[in-house]
Amino acid sequence: MTSSPEHLDVLVVGAGISGIGAARYLLTERPGTTFAVLEARGASGGTWDLFRYPGIRSDSDLHTFGYEFKPWTDPKSIASADRILAYLRETSEEYGVEPHVRYHHRVVDAAWSTADARWTVRVERTDTGDQLTLTAGWIFGATGYYDYDAGYAPDFPGRDRFRGEVVHPQHWPEDLDHAGKRVVVIGSGATAVTLVPALVAEGADHVTMLQRTPTYVMPVPSEDKLANRLRSVLGEERGYALARRKNILKQRLVWQFCQTFPRTARTLIRTVNERALPDGFDVDTHFNPPYDPWDQRLCAVPDGDLFRTIRDGHADVVTDRIRTFTEDGIELESGEHLAADVVVTATGLNLRLFGGIAITVDGTPLHAPDHVAYKGMMLSGVPNLAFAIGYTNSSWTLKVGLLCEHFCRLLAHMEEHGHDVCVPEAPEMETRPLLDFAAGYVQRSIDDLPRQGDRYPWLMSMSYAEDVRLVRGGPVVDEHLRFATREREAVTAG
Repeated sequence: MTSSPEHLDVLVVGAGISGIGAARYLLTERPGTTFAVLEARGASGGTWDLFRYPGIRSDSDLHTFGYEFKPWTDPKSIASADRILAYLRETSEEYGVEPHVRYHHRVVDAAWSTADARWTVRVERTDTGDQLTLTAGWIFGATGYYDYDAGYAPDFPGRDRFRGEVVHPQHWPEDLDHAGKRVVVIGSGATAVTLVPALVAEGADHVTMLQRTPTYVMPVPSEDKLANRLRSVLGEERGYALARRKNILKQRLVWQFCQTFPRTARTLIRTVNERALPDGFDVDTHFNPPYDPWDQRLCAVPDGDLFRTIRDGHADVVTDRIRTFTEDGIELESGEHLAADVVVTATGLNLRLFGGIAITVDGTPLHAPDHVAYKGMMLSGVPNLAFAIGYTNSSWTLKVGLLCEHFCRLLAHMEEHGHDVCVPEAPEMETRPLLDFAAGYVQRSIDDLPRQGDRYPWLMSMSYAEDVRLVRGGPVVDEHLRFATREREAVTAG
């Protein structure tokens, strides 16, 4: 006789910052809900455990990137990966999440059955290769937004000719020795501007940041002195809450200023850059993007470390296109040759929805572009599937926290009314790409993502204040949600 698969109320997929947060909300807001957190890797922490490149850190302050319920107490608000990882794992232990995490469990596929009102989930053990089956009432996708298995690396001409080492930050070799070597970092985003000063600090002879297109870069203090003062005067919880509000407001004001007065914002950023760089540095070539501030994410450099490294002569910036790799470096379209012993391709990520899980609904494969995002957490026509996508113009976790709260409220409503199924139904309306963001990693995959509509709750809000009002303060049920109850089999005592 074959035993039935284990059934859980909720399966959370991913034990990174979103998954740990979702599990904590389930434990505190929905006690008694049965759930597990499935993590494909052998450790929690997601991004902050996966990436091991030199200098990896946050580019948002931890008073807003951290959880609302768990104060960030480190003096530095722009924090290194090891400190963030310690914070996440401490949260997991403190709130009782850890016993619910099942490591080495990769979700291969998930099949929804309307007749059974449940998901059947096939899981592969990444440590043994064994497969098992679980069933769940809900799936909560906390897999992030990028492919953990492979970063984006263009097929550069002549790469095979290069006699040095070529590495991608997503797969940094533990034994890579760059001390005393010439390093070229290809890219201009957050990873590149982090790597350049870190590689110099670890002994690289010289580092060149080779970019095709410049990025807006701004120095920020790594330590939030006012936040630390508030915490020392008011205590950890009250001080953290106030610092968090301060920084949420600051992020929003900076973004709104850049959107409203782009020319003034561009001028101010250029002035700051010019003062931070050596006399005569060609700011207009190397730090003057062709787009307006915050059309792509602004890159923060803590305490101006990138600029300081350039001033000291240990690093430089080259803005050009690659013609070909050579045996000992890179030849550019301008004819210049960059000598290199190590080349780092900090060229971005590959977006990947739901961690690559093959999803079907009553036998029909899910084709994400055919669906519209509801409140940024569900998809039209897909029952009992929730997910977490954060902000592109502010700290990721701000929105994730609100969505987790809302998800728990939705579960409570369904329990109260005896519902088993919840599915959003989209009205006829104009749709557009899910993310209004010009970053290359988004644009490369935009056609593979769900769509967004032209009105709430189908419009992807990028405003925390608006989401607090609508998601936290608004009703959990509206005209777009359809609920159903599975017919129960008659049970006869005897």
